[in-house]
Amino acid sequence: MSSLQPLQFTPAWPHGEIREIFKDVFFVTGTNKTHHEGVEIQTSRNMVIIRSGSELTLINTVRLDNEGLRKLDFLGSVAHIIRIGAFHGRDDAFYRNQYPNSLLWTLKGMTYGSGLKADCDLIAGGAMPFPGCSLFVFETSKLPEGILHIEREGGILISCDSIQNITFTDDFYSLDTAQSFHSQGFVKPANITPIWLGATRTKATDFYRLLKIMHFRHLLTAHGEPLIKIALEQLSETVERVFPCST
Repeated sequence: MSSLQPLQFTPAWPHGEIREIFKDVFFVTGTNKTHHEGVEIQTSRNMVIIRSGSELTLINTVRLDNEGLRKLDFLGSVAHIIRIGAFHGRDDAFYRNQYPNSLLWTLKGMTYGSGLKADCDLIAGGAMPFPGCSLFVFETSKLPEGILHIEREGGILISCDSIQNITFTDDFYSLDTAQSFHSQGFVKPANITPIWLGATRTKATDFYRLLKIMHFRHLLTAHGEPLIKIALEQLSETVERVFPCST
């Protein structure tokens, strides 16, 4: 892949420290700035880092500053970059350029405005970038969206926008956005937002299928804090609340 010019990359906005949530499972929170219907929105977003041997896999990428990259490199060698959300991926080009020997994995149908191309397709039941990883794909979604399942610690789900765990608005939110999220009811554990549902038209059947076939205790999502030990219970409650006529 030819190198992209630095001006095409999203800036390294403020972010926190890399945290080890479980052994060889890391999590870092940073800033996210977007525009929606003429409104400037500033929230936080998370990157998950999985270490397998000496190799690192980046999921839901968040660009780190130079000090953050130094600490990332201390953990291991970036070998894989994974995009599982239709509305994420703005920092994939930066990491693919920063680590030219890495492989970019995306769901079929995902594209980049920069022209960046995936190296590998993510397919349910297909090859995965590291052992103990499997993929759930939302079959009814109008846009490509998936969830990863990691066979560690009793089962870890890694989602993008499909399931969020915003239980408070952290310091990376702007004041206006934080107030808006609270007023709209987006601050809930293991939440499925009406905005994502409206954009993707995903049906209840996908979420009930997820609960049926995936065994998990924890949830690491692109928005919100890690949900530890009670993710299955919390998500089950959410699905019943959001889709009350589907049971």
